[in-house]
Amino acid sequence: ERRFAVLISTLMSSQTKDHVTHGAVQRLLENDLLTPEAIDKASEDTIKDLIYPVGFYTIKAHNMKRVASICLSEYNGDIPSTVDELLRLPGVGPKIAHLVMHIAWNDVQGICVDTHVHRICNRLGWVSRPGTKQRTKTPEQTRESLQQWLPKEEWVAINPLLVGFGQTICTPLRPRCSVCTITEFCPSAYKEIPRSSSPKKSPSVNK
Repeated sequence: ERRFAVLISTLMSSQTKDHVTHGAVQRLLENDLLTPEAIDKASEDTIKDLIYPVGFYTIKAHNMKRVASICLSEYNGDIPSTVDELLRLPGVGPKIAHLVMHIAWNDVQGICVDTHVHRICNRLGWVSRPGTKQRTKTPEQTRESLQQWLPKEEWVAINPLLVGFGQTICTPLRPRCSVCTITEFCPSAYKEIPRSSSPKKSPSVNK
């Protein structure tokens, strides 16, 4: 049951702030809806009401029902124990699969790369597409590039480290380079700060 709860919690966490995910998990727990049997029997509307306002809650409620059914029919109420099997579940991408492997199975198979990790690794010049010096285009490309050189013992730590940094300093828009303490190591420092628009010139008047 704990592993299934980890899977459901992680499914809800995508595109959702931590405190919102935590609230949704608590509401499911209070209503005894954190087991595959309970979610399989519950209506989608009930699940939607309890997990709102997590991001894409309608789609996630639908996926949670499907995941519960699969776990019951194919895994005897447990969850898949490999990345490949997890990736076959509705709503599970590489980031979620690797996170579930780590938390539920204590098995680190890869780095959890979300949009923050993807963005910051590219800004720092840590990753590139195979055979080029070009930026990676997707989180999955970033994961593959990062794993080629980052020691495996750092694979777990890098996600929360860069996510926190990305939420507070190295933000998607208007990164706070002026208060960042590692700008001297960053090839992108001050390059993504929008310049103030120059004042428009008055139209010339033909005399």
